[in-house]
Amino acid sequence: MDDRLLHRHSFFIGGRWVPPASDALLDVISPSTEEVVGSVPLATTDDIDHAVEAARAAFDRGPWPQMAPGKRADLLARAADLLRKRTDEIAAVTTEEMGCAISQAPKAQTGLVAPVFDYYAELIRTFEFERQVTAGPRHGLLGLLPVGVVGAIVPWNAPVTLAAWKVAPALAAGCSVVLKPPPESPLSNYLLAEALEEAGIPDGVINVIPGGREVGEHLVTHPGTDKIAFTGSTAAGKRIMSLCGDQVKRVSLELGGKSAAIVLDDADFDLVVPTLVGGAMHLSGQVCGAHSRVLVPRARYEELVDAAAAVAAGITVGDPHDPATLVGPLVAERQRDRVEGYIASAIADGARVAAGGGRPAHLPKGWYVEPTILADVSNDMRVAREEIFGPVLCLIPYDGDDDAVRIANDSDFGLAGGVWSASDERALGIARRMRTGSVTVNGTAAPFPLVPFGGFKQSGLGRELGPDGLLGYLEPRSIGLPPALA
Repeated sequence: MDDRLLHRHSFFIGGRWVPPASDALLDVISPSTEEVVGSVPLATTDDIDHAVEAARAAFDRGPWPQMAPGKRADLLARAADLLRKRTDEIAAVTTEEMGCAISQAPKAQTGLVAPVFDYYAELIRTFEFERQVTAGPRHGLLGLLPVGVVGAIVPWNAPVTLAAWKVAPALAAGCSVVLKPPPESPLSNYLLAEALEEAGIPDGVINVIPGGREVGEHLVTHPGTDKIAFTGSTAAGKRIMSLCGDQVKRVSLELGGKSAAIVLDDADFDLVVPTLVGGAMHLSGQVCGAHSRVLVPRARYEELVDAAAAVAAGITVGDPHDPATLVGPLVAERQRDRVEGYIASAIADGARVAAGGGRPAHLPKGWYVEPTILADVSNDMRVAREEIFGPVLCLIPYDGDDDAVRIANDSDFGLAGGVWSASDERALGIARRMRTGSVTVNGTAAPFPLVPFGGFKQSGLGRELGPDGLLGYLEPRSIGLPPALA
């Protein structure tokens, strides 16, 4: 791979590639080899100040917020075209920095990047940013204005995808953005910055500075930011929400999940089980919307356990650079330790390991965990209550449809879910009873990026994608109109 993609020496601030405030470097460690594969400057609070100042100037004095929506749309559409040309580079870089299997990377890491920019470009061409209303003799002018400077903080599991979900609607709204990629996978969003620079986005409208928790908190509390858009853990989201609360700062949070897939008693296991197991192991289970709890009718429970164990045992685990690999490593040693701790906790609570449960014997290096199926799980166990973020699937028995819905909804989270049945109508009826942000019916998800994504309860606040994703970066304003102006 081109060494330029793996070793970066500057930040993108104010429309230019600028040197960092310090000489410190952040090493990027390969999860599959445990060796250094790249590096970026280690951001300081001074770098964040510089970026916020640039974004503030771009919003307060630059052309972007006042630009006609159609002109903004043209630049976003051009960015989408340029990002499509970088698909292979983004996929390759994420394989190096976070261990995403190359067999999945083009879809998982870039499949919803350029299309999101395309979607918001088209949306704002016809979006009603201003309209008049009349009620008898009274007249008003209702406007939707950009919220201002956005601090966007993204996680390591899908860094460019989740950046696009924030940056595209924020820019479409007329905001400027300071994007902070994570320290574990800081490299791939440099390609996003390059595409936006080449597209001709005005100076300071997009600024990209990877960094750790300290600089992230500085960005959150900076008086120059008007909104924080965050994707990550619920614990971090709670901290960000409390910090934003001190300033009454706008915030949107896409947080954790412990989503349930309800398998009804008439479901075809030959079709259902490979999809459920494969979905749970996608990105090594490091997906917030993963259906990590599978609820199974008690009369067919052992049948599904055996089928799931057989599928898991047949999954290829290995080098993420190998196209035959389906499950690569976890992002970091601490993440592997976390997943192993959850498996040990499940066993201590009485769960049974039906498949996996350890480290692959043929992979002495790298932070790997075998695809794991846990049986005899009850919904009060820690593994059923907390997000594991690893290749672990919990199988929970239930008695009747009402019991399945009760168990599915008995969670602190509400991000995603699914229902499987031989009857689409029956599955839809169950889906409507689930208290969660999105539900698939027999594996059919709503079309992205047209529909909002986000969660109930501790899975977050606000929505990304769809028209709701744009509204999250707009402030409503009303102006009373004299009759002569109506």
